[in-house]
Amino acid sequence: MPVTLHGVGISRGYAIGKTILLQRDQLEIPEYTISSVLIEEEVQRFLHGVAIAKQQLREIRSRIPLSVPADVAAFIDTHLLMLEDSTLASAPIKLIRTRSCNAEWALKLQRDWVVQVFNEMEDPYLRTRRDDVDHVVQRIQRILLANEGGTADAISSRLEGRILVAEELTPADTVLMQHQGVLAFVTEHGGPLSHTAILARSLGIPAVMGVHCARRYLDEDELAIVDGQLGVLMVGLDEQAIKYYRWKQQEDQHQQLELVKLKEQPTVTRDAVRITLHANIELPEDAAAVCQVGAAGVGLYRTEFLFMNRKDIPDEEEHLTSYLHVLKMLDGKPITIRTVDLGADKGLGENRVGSSNPALGLRAIRLCLKNLALFRPQLRAILRASAFGPVRMMIPMLSNIQELLQVLRLTQETKQELRLRGQRFDERMPIGAMIEVPAAAICAPFFARHLDFLSIGTNDLIQYTLAIDRTDDEVNYLYDPLHPAVLQLIAMTIQAGQKANIPVSMCGEMAGDPRYVRLLLGLGLTHFSMHPNSLLEVKRVIRESHLLELMTLVKRILHTEDPKKFNQQVQNLTRL
Repeated sequence: MPVTLHGVGISRGYAIGKTILLQRDQLEIPEYTISSVLIEEEVQRFLHGVAIAKQQLREIRSRIPLSVPADVAAFIDTHLLMLEDSTLASAPIKLIRTRSCNAEWALKLQRDWVVQVFNEMEDPYLRTRRDDVDHVVQRIQRILLANEGGTADAISSRLEGRILVAEELTPADTVLMQHQGVLAFVTEHGGPLSHTAILARSLGIPAVMGVHCARRYLDEDELAIVDGQLGVLMVGLDEQAIKYYRWKQQEDQHQQLELVKLKEQPTVTRDAVRITLHANIELPEDAAAVCQVGAAGVGLYRTEFLFMNRKDIPDEEEHLTSYLHVLKMLDGKPITIRTVDLGADKGLGENRVGSSNPALGLRAIRLCLKNLALFRPQLRAILRASAFGPVRMMIPMLSNIQELLQVLRLTQETKQELRLRGQRFDERMPIGAMIEVPAAAICAPFFARHLDFLSIGTNDLIQYTLAIDRTDDEVNYLYDPLHPAVLQLIAMTIQAGQKANIPVSMCGEMAGDPRYVRLLLGLGLTHFSMHPNSLLEVKRVIRESHLLELMTLVKRILHTEDPKKFNQQVQNLTRL
C-alpha cells in the first residue's frame, strides 16, 4: 500500500533506493562517586576521551573532498574548536575534582548547563547551535562508554545507494555518509537552520527533516523515493510512479548541467529588465563560492562567527581583517556587512540572564545599542574597510525610528573619531536596514527617508508575523511564505523603497527559492540575495520571465481571497 510521509524539504533533489533504518540507542549515562585516590585517574580518562574525539574528527575532516565548499569543513572545525574550548574541555575536569563524580556524569552536567544557555538565546539561528554541543558531547560519551565505533562507522559498508532514515544526524555523520555514497537521508527531527541541513544543501544530498516517527512506518530494505523539494518520503509506489520519478531525476540532472552555462550570462528578464543577484555568506572563506556562481556581490555578510567559541569580544582589528579578506576575494564586487545579530546570552563573559520569551528579547541592534563596547569596534572596522572597496553596512532587527537615529548618530561620531585618528573611510558609505519585524515593514516609509537601502529578512519576518518558531518541528508546518499578511508586508516594504528611490533587496531564504521568484518579481523586487548554491537556478527563472506580465498577474493574485485559488494561481506563475 502506498504511504507518503511529510516533513520539511531541506535539500532539493530526488532519490530512489532502498531504505536503511538507523536505530541509535539512547546513551545511558552512569552517575557514581569516585574515590579520592582515583580522581586524577578519572581526569586522565576524560582527557583520553577528548583526545580520541579530536583524532576522529580530524580523520573525518581529511575525508572531505577539496571540491566541497569551505563551509563544510568549517562545521568540523567548529567541533574541533569546541574540544579545545574550556567550556567542554576543562569545566568537566573541575566537576570531577570538586564533586568527585565520574567523567560521564561530569560531562553530562556541563552539557546541560551549556545547552540551557543556548536555549535562552534570542536568535533562532544561534539556538540551533546547541546541536553542535550535543554532537560533540555524545562523541566523547560514546568513547568513554567504550562505544567508539560511532554510528556512521557501524553502517558504513551498507550505505552506498541507500536512503538513510534516522532520528537525527550529526554533521560528521552527514560528511561520512556522502563520502560513502548515501543517496538521501530522512530524519524524524531537525529543521532547515541546523548544521546538518546546511551541510546537506552544500553537499547536494536530497534530504527531508521533521518526518515524525518515520521509522515506525517503514521497513528495512523497502524501496522508497525522497523528494527533497516537496519534503516527502514515499514507499509502496507502483512501477508507473517510480518510472515518473526516474524521469524527474534525469530532468533534474540535465537542468543542473545547463545551469552552469548561465554563470557568464546577464541576469535580465525577457523584457530586458536587469535584476541584481547577490549571495549570502557566513564565513570569509565563503567568498570563493560567490565568485564561482558569478554573483554580483555579497548581499548579506553575517558577522556572528567572530563572536563564537570565545569569552571575549573581538576587537577592531579582528573585524577589519575578516572584512578585508572578503573584499580581496570579491575583487571589486560590493559587500553588505550586517552588524552583529546576537542575543544577550552570547557567552562573552557577561552575566547571563534568562528570558521568558527569548525571541522577543535583547538581541541584534538592541543589544549593540545597550553594549557600545561590543558595537563601536565593529562600527570602526566597517567604516575603515570601506576605504578598500565598495562596503555597505546593514542594521538588523530595527523596530523603531529612535533606534535608527541612535545608530546614525553613533556612525557620525565614529566617522569623526576616525578623522581625528587620520584613518581613511568612505564618507558616503551606504547604510541600510533589515526589515524583519512587522513594525519595521509597516514603518518602512519612515525608515526609507533616512537610509540608503532596505533588505527584507524573510526568515524572521515570517515567523514574527505568524507567531511561530520555524526551528520548532512541532509548529514549523505553519511557516508559510505565501501567507497574505507576509506578502502584504513585503509589498509595503518594496513600495516604500520605490517611493524613496532607494533599492530594496531580499536576503531571506524565500529569495533563493525558485518557487517564489516570479511572485517576488511581480511584487517589484529587483534585488535578491541568497545562498550561492541557489543563485544559478534563480537566474534561470528570471531569464525566462516577463516582468511587466508578472506585475499584472501578481496584482490580480493579491486580490484573491480564496486560499485554494490563491495558492493555485501562485503555482501557475512557475509554469509561465
